[in-house]
This record gives sequence, structure tokens and C-alpha cells, in this order.
Amino acid sequence: MHNETSFDILIRGGAIIDGTKRPRYTADVAIRGERIVGIGDFSQHTAATEIDATGLVVAPGFIDSHTHDDQALLSQPDLPFKVSQGVTTVVTGNCGISIAPLRAGTALPSPLNLLDAGNERFTTFGAYLDALRASPSAVNVVPMVGHTNFRTIVMDDLERAATPDEVEAMKALLEEALAAGAVGMSTGTYYPPAAAATEQEVTEVSRPLAARRALYVSHIRNEADRCLESLEETFRIGHEVSTPILLSHHKLMRKANFGKSTVTLRRIEEEMQRQCVNLDCYPYTASSTMLHLDEERLQGRVTLASCEPYPHFAGRDLQDIADEWGVSRVEASKRLQPASAIYYSMDEEDVQRILAFERTMIGSDGVPAGERPHPRLWGTFARVLGRYSRDVQLFPLETAVWKMTGLTAEVFGLEQRGQVARDFHADITIFDPATVQDLADYDHPTRPAQGIEAVIVNGAVAYRSGVHRHTRTGKVLARKPADAAA
Repeated sequence: MHNETSFDILIRGGAIIDGTKRPRYTADVAIRGERIVGIGDFSQHTAATEIDATGLVVAPGFIDSHTHDDQALLSQPDLPFKVSQGVTTVVTGNCGISIAPLRAGTALPSPLNLLDAGNERFTTFGAYLDALRASPSAVNVVPMVGHTNFRTIVMDDLERAATPDEVEAMKALLEEALAAGAVGMSTGTYYPPAAAATEQEVTEVSRPLAARRALYVSHIRNEADRCLESLEETFRIGHEVSTPILLSHHKLMRKANFGKSTVTLRRIEEEMQRQCVNLDCYPYTASSTMLHLDEERLQGRVTLASCEPYPHFAGRDLQDIADEWGVSRVEASKRLQPASAIYYSMDEEDVQRILAFERTMIGSDGVPAGERPHPRLWGTFARVLGRYSRDVQLFPLETAVWKMTGLTAEVFGLEQRGQVARDFHADITIFDPATVQDLADYDHPTRPAQGIEAVIVNGAVAYRSGVHRHTRTGKVLARKPADAAA
């Protein structure tokens, strides 16, 4: 029996920013088991673990709305790059690619191979979720399934649109994933394996989402010159399928498009009046993904993040490698495959405008591979709190926290998470508002953030004073069959 006056964890005297945007207030937080059991004055009580949060902020654990941690959850279950910046929940399966389902024994096209660590292949989505439950990681998982996976399973040629029979086969795979607990399907028609998918194909494959109000999440077809056209395509698909939309990592790429966020955000806001539209972004002016093979997508400065045939090239400039080899950038890219890269192609004003947009969630979009990943993998959340909220004063700290907790929990339908509130799950991040800052940069991309004092996942202290506790109390936050619309 519990002594009712004692708790497992007591967080004393912190400024609570509860994830709802309401002003901060000072109180103690009492945790028993996996739940917050009280908020108030507990000065007369004791706990097995006591944390003095005087001068610190007590916030909900951050929810990373856009990750590629699918494989890392199993192969790097401590997820130090997430826990060290206060993240307690990750959303996987973005940009049309997920670690399941995959066909056993076949080579994966880029960018699917960025997720593949050569471990066991999961032929069904349910098998992947079973593996996560059998071997929990340090953080909670909100799993999505990728449309590109379906194409690689059912199609013999990815450079064409799917036939009606192939569409039906893909719908069946989506049904399986949704029944297993996927909270949505993502698409990545920007990428070669799905670029030939027509709007009609994507619409028809997406239809099973409607019954569960599962999310349609899109890395849209073009984030540069044809960004507006691509937004319209996404809006039409969401409307036709009658399911909520999430626009992944909204951005405007290349100089000719700098400043266009004024137009895209106005259009997104307009569409929000007609249907359920959500968006996320990351707080950097460089993007990162597979190393492309066409001149158009290799414009501007490109550096390698990871490279399988030449691992020591990580961090090097593509142009320098091409010059050294006496070949074109495209030819160099072919020789370097499989590889991922960082593209310096965005405008700071656009990034700030999108970040500050009321309903923008925060997602890191980090790829946990190679020695020189994009610094967003380790720095995103501390960067929003330190650089953009405190230093640039883009929005108050209460808003910054909401954008990475309460708002995200609402969009993904996470029950009793995303707030510091009684009876909610005890996912909590404690940070110093005066010092919190990202230290990861393009030269030192794996430096942990500073100012994150403690991180609690489902009532267990996962990180404290810079030390990872190797707790693995993360849960699979799958959509339950009961969540399906009647």
C-alpha cells in the first residue's frame, strides 16, 4: 500500500508552464507510478525522488511531431539525441517512409534505405509495433505508416502510376497498418520512389484513413517553385478523403522563393476554415535528406551527412568532392550512394514567419545516421526555447512550450499527454529558461543541448543533470480500434 502522504517523485517549487498557453505559475508536482497525482503545495510531503525546481520551468515532455526514428527506437533505444533535449514522445513514419511494412530480402530504394540498419525486416506494421512493445525505448512512439512502403511492396516498377489492382493492394496494406495502430499515413511524392504516383493514386490509397479520422501527412510534391500547386494538391486529397491533413516541415526552398511564406501561410490559414489542416516545421535554414541525383535538387551548397561507401567524407562539401574527382556534382552523387546530405537553401525570415504562425508544431526531422547528422537531430527543441523564444522573442515561452506539447498532443489525438495536469501521464521536462540553448551546429552536430535539467517519461527519470539514466519506459501510443468513427 502507498502511504498517501508520500510520492514516487516530487518536483518542488518550479514555474509550471503547463502546455495550454496559460501563464506560468509556481507549484509542486507530485507523481505516483506513471501519473501526475497532484499539483499544489506539497511542502509537508516526502517522495522517493525529490527534484528542486526553484528557478526552473516544469513543462510537459516535448513531442517531436516529425521524426525518422523508426529504426533507432530498436537499434539505439536510449535515443540520447532526443531525451537530452527534453523530448519524451516521437512521431515516426514521416515523408512516405516507415520501417514497416517492408518486403523481406529486397534492396530498398532511397530514401527508404535511410531507415534500414540491416536489422530484421517487418513484413507487417503490426509486427513492428509488437517489436517496440517487446523492447521499449526511452521515449513514447506515435507510429505512422509510409505510402512509399506500399509502392515498393506491390509494384514491380516505381516509375509509373499504380494500376487499379495495385491501388487495392495498397489500400489493404493501409487497412492492416491502421488496424494495428498506425495514427496516419504519410506520403513523400517529392522523392523518386513515389514521384510517379498521381494525385488520383494517392487519393484512392488514402481512403481507409477516413473511417478512423487518421491523419493524411504529406511531404508535399514540391517545396520550391511549385510549392503553391503542391499545397493545393494536398488540400484536394484531404478534402476528397475527408480526413485531417498535416503538412510536413513547411518551407520555401531556393532564393527565387524567399519571402513566399507570406503567401503560403495566408493560403493555409484560409484552408483551415474549410477543413482540418495542421503543419509543423524545424528551426533551421538548411534541410537534410537523401543525397539527390539530379542537378535541379543539387543547387546551392550541399554537404554530406552520411555516406556508406566513403564514411570519412561525412561533413565534406559535395562540390569539393566533385572537383577532386574531376566529375560533375551529379556524377559524384551517384558514386557516393547511398548517402544523406544537408542542403543550405532557405531564408531565415521565412523560417521565423512559419515558426511564429499560430498553429505550427515543432518537428526535428532529424535522421539518426552517420557521424555528421543535421544539428536539428540534437538541437531543435532547445533552439526554439533559447534562440527563438528567449533571444529573438518570436513568441512567449508559454507559446513555445504549447507548440511542442499541448498543440501536438491535440493534433495526434494523444489522450492525457501534452500537459502538466492532474491524472495526466507523467511525461515532464524541467529546464532552465535562462540558459536553455542548442549547442549542436553544422561543425559539431552531436553536442547535447544545455539547460535541460531533468526529463521524466511515464513517471521514470530518464535524464538528469546531463546524465542519461538508460530507463526504457516509453510506450507505443497507437490509435486504438475503439477510436474508429462509429
